[in-house]
Amino acid sequence: MSAIAEELLPEIESQAAALQRLRDEVGKVIVGQSYMVDRLLLGLIADGHILLEGIPGLAKTTAVKTVSEAIHTGFSRIQFTPDLLPADLIGTEVYRPQNHEFLVKRGPVFTNLLLADEINRAPAKVQSALLEAMQERQVTIGDESHELPDPFLVLATQNPIEQEGTYPLPEAQVDRFMLKLRIGYPDKPEEKEIMRRMASRHRPEVKAVLSPEDIRKMRDLADQIYLDSKVEDYIVDVVFASREPAAYRLENLDNLIEYGASPRASIYLAQAAKVHAFMSGRGYVTPQDVKTIGPDILRHRVLVSYEAEARELDSDDLIQEIFNTVDVP
Repeated sequence: MSAIAEELLPEIESQAAALQRLRDEVGKVIVGQSYMVDRLLLGLIADGHILLEGIPGLAKTTAVKTVSEAIHTGFSRIQFTPDLLPADLIGTEVYRPQNHEFLVKRGPVFTNLLLADEINRAPAKVQSALLEAMQERQVTIGDESHELPDPFLVLATQNPIEQEGTYPLPEAQVDRFMLKLRIGYPDKPEEKEIMRRMASRHRPEVKAVLSPEDIRKMRDLADQIYLDSKVEDYIVDVVFASREPAAYRLENLDNLIEYGASPRASIYLAQAAKVHAFMSGRGYVTPQDVKTIGPDILRHRVLVSYEAEARELDSDDLIQEIFNTVDVP
C-alpha cells in the first residue's frame, strides 16, 4: 500500500493545488457551505450525479452555477415546471419542407453540467427522459440515439417543504443519483458575510481555472487510489447491514428499515471513498473516508418503514446507527 500511495503522492499534490484554485474561485461568490462545495467537486470527479435538497435561499442554484463558471465547460440550466415536455429537455425532430427531411434540434441536455432546478416539479414522462440521459449518457430522439458530451453531470435541486404541485421522484430515479445532499443554514458570521457581499448589485467575477481535460485527469488519478480488501469488506458489511440488520447486532432496526441499499450503493461507496481520499491528499482509502461520505450515498437508498416515521426517525438516524455498530477494520 505504501509504495502505491507514495508513487501517487506527487500527482495528488499537483491536482490538489488545482482543486484549491477552483475552491478559491467558487469562494468569491459562495460564503461557507464548504460541505456542499466539496461534495459538488467530489461528484464531478467521481462522475456521479447529485441531488441537492434544501429550503429556498441556501445558494444551491448559485453554487452549481458558480462551479460551472470556474470550469471551462458547457452549462445549461432548466427550470422544471409541470408543463415541461420531454422535447423541451432532450430536443426534437424538426421538419424542413424545403429539403423534405427531418433535422434534429438538440435540447439543453446536450451539455457538460446540467442544472435541473426543482426537478420534482416536472411530470413523470420528463423525469423518465432525464433517467436515460443520466444512466446511459445518451438520449433517443426519433429513431436515433445521440451520445452526450463527456463529462456529463446532472446537478438537481428540490425543495423539501413545498409539496403542492410536485411529482415525487420515484425510487428508480433517485437511485441514479450518486449523492443526495441536505443543505442547512449558514452560521452567524457566514450570514453576516453573505449579507455584506450580496447586498450590493456588484457580483464578483469568477474565472475558469479548470478544463474538462483536467477533470478527466483527476478521474484517472482517483481510479488509481488504493482500496484495501479489508476496506472493501467494510463497505459490503455496511450495505448488508442495511438489508439484514439482525446479522450485524442491529435487531432494533429490523422493523424500521423497509428496504436496504442496492448494489449500486456498494459501487458508489467505493468510488466516492477513493475520490474523498484523493481530495484529502492521500493515495489510499481509510474506513473514515467511507464513514464521511457514507450518509450522502445511503440516505436516499435506505427506505424507512411506517414505524420509523411514527417514531420520527429518518434514514440518516438509521444510517448513523449502522456506522456506529458495524465493526471497523
